[in-house]
Amino acid sequence: MDALKVLDALPAADAHAAFLRCCGSRSWAEAMVSGRPYRDEPALLAAAERAFAALGREDWLEAFAHHPRIGDRGQAAGWSQSEQGGVAGAGEDVLDTLLHANREYEARFGYIFIVCATGKSAAEMLALLRQRLPNQPDAELALAAAEQRKITAIRLKKLLSEGP
Repeated sequence: MDALKVLDALPAADAHAAFLRCCGSRSWAEAMVSGRPYRDEPALLAAAERAFAALGREDWLEAFAHHPRIGDRGQAAGWSQSEQGGVAGAGEDVLDTLLHANREYEARFGYIFIVCATGKSAAEMLALLRQRLPNQPDAELALAAAEQRKITAIRLKKLLSEGP
């Protein structure tokens, strides 16, 4: 049986837990559970986008809170660890600068820096963080939400390839 059929057949609580691995917003996960069954991957991804459209600020903040800080040594695990693989080879100076910039970002916006880290080096993520620091809060929340959408799409595909 393919992973999508398995996901569709899971009890609601188990499906909710599987969706939370992809995005930490309970509202989003509940919408995904209630939208089952999904006929194929494009239908699943389209449902994810519809569920995102209904989220408010608190839902986004809840989703962001489920991520480790970019470059936070020893904090990334599972999918986050592989997504942040570009940090692994970074020098201590870059990691220290990234940690300091993360703290500055969090003090400014009230949540951790969210970026789709897949395929990006530590230096690239640091440059993006610095580029986004001057943003106005509403604009930055929209950018962070867009990054969360990208992360979630990648994780939904991983969920389908690895199984719930």
